[in-house]
Amino acid sequence: MDALKAIGKSLAATPVRQQEADSDWEIVQRVQTGDVAAFDELTLRYRGRVFGMIYNMTSNREDASDLTQDAFIKAFQSINRFQGQSSFFTWLYRIAVNSTLTHLRKNRLRTFFSLEKVDENDRQSAEVIEALTDNSGVERDTYVKELQERLNEAMQKLSIKHRTVVTLFEIDGL
Repeated sequence: MDALKAIGKSLAATPVRQQEADSDWEIVQRVQTGDVAAFDELTLRYRGRVFGMIYNMTSNREDASDLTQDAFIKAFQSINRFQGQSSFFTWLYRIAVNSTLTHLRKNRLRTFFSLEKVDENDRQSAEVIEALTDNSGVERDTYVKELQERLNEAMQKLSIKHRTVVTLFEIDGL
């Protein structure tokens, strides 16, 4: 957990991230003083990243789209409570993660896998990785698509808690 905090602090400390956070704070202040249209700037800035994170947690485009919209609606409705103690993006991500976890719990999308399948999947994954390094063009694209499907399946086999950790750490770099 300390490693995650250290990574988060190092990412937050970069000049680009600091400029983004400063800009976000200015936009948030405009929204808080009644400039509702200013929230569109935040939505455009973060919609893709939030959708990607949610999609990685749910592996369902429709759910990810709905949950992304819900996260932004909740953020807008709560914007007056945002005090700038964290970056807007961190605050928004927390809203998105919480909404997604609630959705997953309600729909009980937890899947479990048997240990018998692990060996078979490991062999198949090794074959896919080997094929990726040996082929190019159409064959490579096919293997990439297959690998993406396998990764999505593997993510769904994780518990909600572990899926969130993998998504935030490995995929989003938080």
